[in-house]
Amino acid sequence: MKDFKGISLVLLGAVCFSIKAIIIKLAYGIAIDPVTLLTLRMGFSLPFFVAVPILYKRKIHEQRVSKKDWIKILILGILGYYVASIFDFWGLQYVTAGLERLILFVYPTIVVLLSAIFLKKPITKNIVFALILTYLGVFIIFSDTQIHSQNNVFLGASLIFVSAFTYAAYLVGSGSLIPKLGSVMFNAYAMIVSCLAVLIHFAFAQPTNLLRLPVEFYYFGFSISIISTVIPTFLVAEGINLIGAGKASIVASVGPVITIFLGYWFLNEPFTFYELIGTLFVLGGVLWISYRK
Repeated sequence: MKDFKGISLVLLGAVCFSIKAIIIKLAYGIAIDPVTLLTLRMGFSLPFFVAVPILYKRKIHEQRVSKKDWIKILILGILGYYVASIFDFWGLQYVTAGLERLILFVYPTIVVLLSAIFLKKPITKNIVFALILTYLGVFIIFSDTQIHSQNNVFLGASLIFVSAFTYAAYLVGSGSLIPKLGSVMFNAYAMIVSCLAVLIHFAFAQPTNLLRLPVEFYYFGFSISIISTVIPTFLVAEGINLIGAGKASIVASVGPVITIFLGYWFLNEPFTFYELIGTLFVLGGVLWISYRK
């Protein structure tokens, strides 16, 4: 029963996360710019994450959180959800929702590489095999001539890869803090930092009055905030608590498939044979890493 509940929570969270790119692409159709949309997303999300430290009853680890740890939370919050999110939103201007989700999905392979470089974790033959499988899949996708016909697709893919890289760095850096704070509290603090960073970015970069935007902008910003940020964050956190990170990562691998299907259904995005084969390779590589863990 515990496993079923955990799997259900992670699966529902993966579906919610998968909807994000679809909502963003639809929002771009009403001429909203990426920074404004991201600001609305984070602005609507902020009260929920501020409420977590107040309402969350579970005690954190007995070990005292030092000033150095709070500095790490500040850096990781900016890196993981501010930098990663803004590059993701920029990249989605140029690539399909399905391709965006697939590129983001390679982040576990980046986590492995960064862990090997900075944490001295060995790269085994199994990991090498998974890396070859994953990036061969990416190569197959980009060898499709239909991909080349899209304007600035390589620019968009590069921006989203930066997003995946920074998110992976955030995960590697969070390893020492989660045991002290717990995954829910750490995520809440990191999200608070990122929300404030996005609001500051908007204040300096955008001359627009955030309170005087077309009403459609608020609808899309609120939708991304609730459906694809707040709800899945807590669903996945609780799911990991019930079944563990390994099983959760395997269940969450349905994400790219869901996004590809939704993109085809709602946005009329093409899905070619090359993308199908490449997707299978990428999913296989990431699942292999998750399984071996």
